[in-house]
Amino acid sequence: MMKISVLSIFVIAVMGGCQDLTPPAVPIRLPQELARVELVAVGDILMHQDVKTAAAQAPGGLEDLWREVTPLFRRADLAFANLETPVAPTTGRPGRPFQFNAPPELPAALKASGFTIVSTANNHAFDQGTKGVAETLERLAQAGLATIGTGGTRPAAEEARILTVKGLRIAFLGFTDIFNNDLNTKADRPWVRGLDPAEAVAAVVRARTQADAVVVSIHWGAEYLHTPLARQKDLARKLAAAGADLILGHHPHVLQPVEILEIGGRRTVVAYSLGNFISNQDRIYRADLFPVAGGDSRDGVAFQCRFVKLKLADGTEQVRVENVLCEPLWTLNNWREARGAKSKTREIRVVPLTATLVEAEAALDRLLAADPVDKAKVLEQQEHLRTLYLRRARAGEILGAGFMAGGTAPR
Repeated sequence: MMKISVLSIFVIAVMGGCQDLTPPAVPIRLPQELARVELVAVGDILMHQDVKTAAAQAPGGLEDLWREVTPLFRRADLAFANLETPVAPTTGRPGRPFQFNAPPELPAALKASGFTIVSTANNHAFDQGTKGVAETLERLAQAGLATIGTGGTRPAAEEARILTVKGLRIAFLGFTDIFNNDLNTKADRPWVRGLDPAEAVAAVVRARTQADAVVVSIHWGAEYLHTPLARQKDLARKLAAAGADLILGHHPHVLQPVEILEIGGRRTVVAYSLGNFISNQDRIYRADLFPVAGGDSRDGVAFQCRFVKLKLADGTEQVRVENVLCEPLWTLNNWREARGAKSKTREIRVVPLTATLVEAEAALDRLLAADPVDKAKVLEQQEHLRTLYLRRARAGEILGAGFMAGGTAPR
């Protein structure tokens, strides 16, 4: 009798068309995107006298000082800045060194440029007294700008500002850890919200129950220091654990790192310092005459991220912060050229570094292709280009190269 092996039986069964034992494919259920909101944030808006002079001499006024960055704000759903100046021409005094007062045109200029929300909680909030706080809030509201961190009363200053964009509810909270002059006296008078760590954590917990995402703005840290203090890092982790999705820091007037915290299965993005947006600081800096650090207060960043609301496979909903990207900014300042030249227009202008580098390279190519070559202009353009390269490298070094345009940061 012929013996049939197990292998033969298997082959016969397969060739004979036996039932397919391969388990059926299980469809993979990807998260469903329910909403997407783009945010861009910049640092300190400082109204030094030369900034106001430059605006007065510019054809388009204040808007001209950052016109080349305006497309970033207008493309975003939310655009944030730290407004480090009162706007109180009626109740306040003219601005002077270390005591600011902005032109009445500033709120409308910010709104027209695409800004939607500003923090008014910082060490210059009381520069024009309590009446200046009240007038500033009134003028910003008239321009259609949302504010956080100050209010006509303490409860108003400490209330989360919830903005609903594309169906996504985003809560904003504002604090300052530094006061030049603390005029908080009675809760029924104009108030600037200080930073008490325990109260800040509790505020985030409350806001978490009211909104899909929570953004915390904090005026903190040490001026001109590129490293966050241990106290800042500790508080950032506590706020992240409490439910903050994004922490936007300002005050040092220079850039500090961006960091992603993973706590309790959630992601929190921390920008410890956004640097200056517009100012007259480091006006004498020239890359060929000073160490690179001599221009740090003219560095800024347009911090960009995306809030994405997802419906997960199990039916639950979650908001994530994604696409973190830093566009370095640089403030052009012609103080040296304008000094002593009465006919020279004062120019202070914020530019996006990446695009400006491309334009500067093209301008140098045109100069080199000219016949005859203007050697003086070539040398001037080469120095300008070198400055831009140095500033971009400096920003990447501080912020974290992976977060720069074209970088490889976690998305």
